[in-house]
Amino acid sequence: MIPPDVLDAIAAVGLDPAEVARVVTTALAEDLSEGADVTTAATIAADQLGRAVAVPRQTGVVAGLPVAALVFAIVSDGRVRIDIAVADGDIVEAGEPLLVATGPVRDLLTAERTALNLLTHLSGVATTTRLWVTAVAGTRAQIRDTRKTMPGLRALEKYAVRCGGGINHRMSLSDAALIKDNHVHAAGSVTRAFELVRAAAPGLPVEIEVDTPDQCAEAIAAGADLILLDNMSLPELRRCVQQAADADRPVRLEASGGLELGNAAVVAGTGVDYLAVGALTHSAKVLDIGLDLADIDKPAGPRAPADDHAN
Repeated sequence: MIPPDVLDAIAAVGLDPAEVARVVTTALAEDLSEGADVTTAATIAADQLGRAVAVPRQTGVVAGLPVAALVFAIVSDGRVRIDIAVADGDIVEAGEPLLVATGPVRDLLTAERTALNLLTHLSGVATTTRLWVTAVAGTRAQIRDTRKTMPGLRALEKYAVRCGGGINHRMSLSDAALIKDNHVHAAGSVTRAFELVRAAAPGLPVEIEVDTPDQCAEAIAAGADLILLDNMSLPELRRCVQQAADADRPVRLEASGGLELGNAAVVAGTGVDYLAVGALTHSAKVLDIGLDLADIDKPAGPRAPADDHAN
């Protein structure tokens, strides 16, 4: 049984508990599809209790603590108690306790790798995002993610982006339209592609990808409110920003392509509204976090074979 407070903590940060549970169950199956953790069952008594502490080994932004708590809850059928010491989105220092898990040691060790895989990855995404957000501080630009996510982890990775201070682009191909160069080529022009999408989905946000300032001007004239400026030079970006400023309605601009932390500030300084950064999710380095047993009680009796409740 999953404790209600664990599910409530996931829902409180804007995630769907059922969806997160599916991710966790799938991840656990990679370790437990053929049976119990044989090493843990052989070395740890069934009645042995203990306490484990998750601690970062480097400074970063933490994300995924409620997800890690769910891993322990599912493995232990609710027997492990989780105390979370910090909040997702916090900057944490090396050695600072993130969460404390208390319960059967077999469950703690069986859940360890899956919990850390998710926690270190999501914290890495959040940490990477914070670096980009910091790089453009003082400009009008916001950092946005893309759909360049790991299969099955999109909702969690985009949540981690939010923890790092970034904002999300579309979650799927149906909640917003993005007219890219191949769509333009197939439709015949920027204007025609926009007209077709607007007619098919009149209430949906529509963004157009353009490669030149001339295409940007065409997109503005067609009625686009959001334009993706792909791989443009700084002078070209500034020209597009001026075109948007001269429009008779608000037009938002998003820079994409060739972006690095080293040039983020100067690109943002052109006046664009967003920087689209696929690296937030597809290239984020994990935040190094370990889980160490702090206390282990003596078992009441000899080791017993592992049961099949969750291991």
